[in-house]
Amino acid sequence: MSDPIVPTREWTREKRLRTRSVNGTLALGETITELLRAPKLVVLRGDLGAGKTTLVKGMAVALGAAEAEDVTSPTFTLVHEYRGRKTRLIHLDLYRLETEQELETVGLWELADASDALVLVEWGDKFSSIMQRADAIISISPGENETERLLLLHWRD
Repeated sequence: MSDPIVPTREWTREKRLRTRSVNGTLALGETITELLRAPKLVVLRGDLGAGKTTLVKGMAVALGAAEAEDVTSPTFTLVHEYRGRKTRLIHLDLYRLETEQELETVGLWELADASDALVLVEWGDKFSSIMQRADAIISISPGENETERLLLLHWRD
């Protein structure tokens, strides 16, 4: 995982979290939804299998938008939307996209402009336009064992 592209605005907040299990990662969803309230464009960074989609599952549950088992990676559909009590959770996976032109066809900027949307973008760090507009970055990296994950959040209020 490479370092994030430096955004045009400074981050005002930072938080480090650790989880030692899949259930722990799911539980962190509630903590993160309390820190990152809509509207926000959030980039999820991490290698394949890092736990990005697992974290999204926990966030969907915390927002009352879906049950964990109903949240899947939108690798082929690109976008999944879940409607919560007050917030829409929009989950994008841009792994298969290569160019800014392809990105334009997804409608990301319209989704990100919605006042009730928490937009979570996997593989958004591939695109400088997303990194420059991002309100938050969550980087997930392996810990000391197979199930441990370290999360680093940067965001601005």
